[in-house]
Amino acid sequence: MAQLATENSKSTQKSTNESPLVRYTLIGVALTFLTFFLLLPLFAIFFRAFEQGLSVYWASITEPDALSAIKLTLIVVLIAVPLNTLFGIAAAWCIGKFHFKGRNLLTTLIDLPFSVSPVIAGLVFVLLFSAHGVFGPWLMDHGIRIIFSVPGIILATMFVTVPFVARELIPVMQSQGTAEEEASLTLGANGWKTFWHVTIPNIKWALLYGVILCNARTIGEFGAVSVVSGHIRGLTNTMPLHVEILYNEYQFTAAFAVASLMSILAIITLILKNFIEWKSAETRGIS
Repeated sequence: MAQLATENSKSTQKSTNESPLVRYTLIGVALTFLTFFLLLPLFAIFFRAFEQGLSVYWASITEPDALSAIKLTLIVVLIAVPLNTLFGIAAAWCIGKFHFKGRNLLTTLIDLPFSVSPVIAGLVFVLLFSAHGVFGPWLMDHGIRIIFSVPGIILATMFVTVPFVARELIPVMQSQGTAEEEASLTLGANGWKTFWHVTIPNIKWALLYGVILCNARTIGEFGAVSVVSGHIRGLTNTMPLHVEILYNEYQFTAAFAVASLMSILAIITLILKNFIEWKSAETRGIS
């Protein structure tokens, strides 16, 4: 057995120890790709944003329409991300801790937004809630407006971002099983205490990772929001929609200024994502 393990180890080592030429070639290709398709566009965004000076940049991000777009984006984040987090925890708890009929169907439905185009998702909401939609006339009669208003933007964003938290938590909860929760209940803790003191500590890094991904997608969502928003300036434009309008109006500096804010948020998200991955790996190493 020891000899077989040694042979397997040597075989694995030979298969992974590539020649320096191959390694450097692969590294060079990867760096070239990242430079042309990530770093240069990112540099171009900030260069064009500050091209006409700091005063123009500041004026571009503080004018009323820009502030309205930023405010609306933050409102959507503050509503959509917590709701999707609650749903993700509940769905992951059901799928990861229990066996029931329809479990695979529920998992498939959670993954549905990954396979459906955001534009199609937006059109579905238009067909359901517009003035000529299925529920639109009834909603209009009761003074409830979904399409071309903030509720429609929130619904479309929630649909697109609903899988992120759940998909991060499901494999974690499945791998952990139910032994710790059962032990806690056996020792006299109720369900709520078991959830807060046993389940949450075990999934905290996966939960934070999913929340960060959900937040990033919420900020940058364009397709579904574009369909349901109506592009009403100062009312239903999020930051991505505002960038599109400015660019189409040839206000390039203002467009890149707002885009730079989104890029900063993306960089912060990337830093947090890497930190959580490091902490998660460190925790697994300790355990």
